[in-house]
Amino acid sequence: MKPQDQGSALIQVLEDEPEIGRLICSTLSEYGFRCELSGSGRQFLARSRLTNPDLCIIDLGLPDMDGMQVVRELQEKLPCAVLILTGRNGVTDRVLGLELGADDYLVKPFEPRELVARVRSILRRYLKAPTDGLRNDGPRMARFAGWQLDVQRLLLNAPDGREVHLSAAEAALLQSLLKSPNKILNREQLLGDRDVDPFDRSIDVRISRLRRKLEEDPQSPRIIKTIYGAGYMLTASVTWE
Repeated sequence: MKPQDQGSALIQVLEDEPEIGRLICSTLSEYGFRCELSGSGRQFLARSRLTNPDLCIIDLGLPDMDGMQVVRELQEKLPCAVLILTGRNGVTDRVLGLELGADDYLVKPFEPRELVARVRSILRRYLKAPTDGLRNDGPRMARFAGWQLDVQRLLLNAPDGREVHLSAAEAALLQSLLKSPNKILNREQLLGDRDVDPFDRSIDVRISRLRRKLEEDPQSPRIIKTIYGAGYMLTASVTWE
């Protein structure tokens, strides 16, 4: 996906009421988004692992499991942008949803145009990538911890020879880390933007996705370390060609 190319974004919707689900998908489709609908939490989680969506819209009242558990499992297994869309209007639910990793919380009944505006706002943050590093000039290949990154092809080669494809946003983030190995980089440096929303989780999600591709155990990362309160650090020697 190209940075800031919202029209090609895939949105996975979890809504057990068919009429509301169709309204959400038809509204988003009118604005050019690709949309898939699931009616149960288990179906949604299984489908999301296959489609790797850019944004998930999740209802909390579900027939087979609580929506908060869906958000929790999604962020553990497939970190991505999340908009909770629900009839629950309590402060406790709002706070818990955001603490579990949701990017926004919208209460039913909703105005379709507001839904589209919130989706666009979330995707703007997630699809924005510091692409200045992805140029045709300069070194094309980086080697680190047994891995090899082909900058132009957005392709990783694992130590065992596997090819791992990256999105432009993931490649730009990895390249930023590779250019400053063993140095702590904060969100502003990684986003290439001095005006960063303190609640912007897009970097955290990209880091989680990179770890799932790079690390033997993403829950105990050895290549990309979290420096709490400061940022992230790539803890490997890097050579450029």
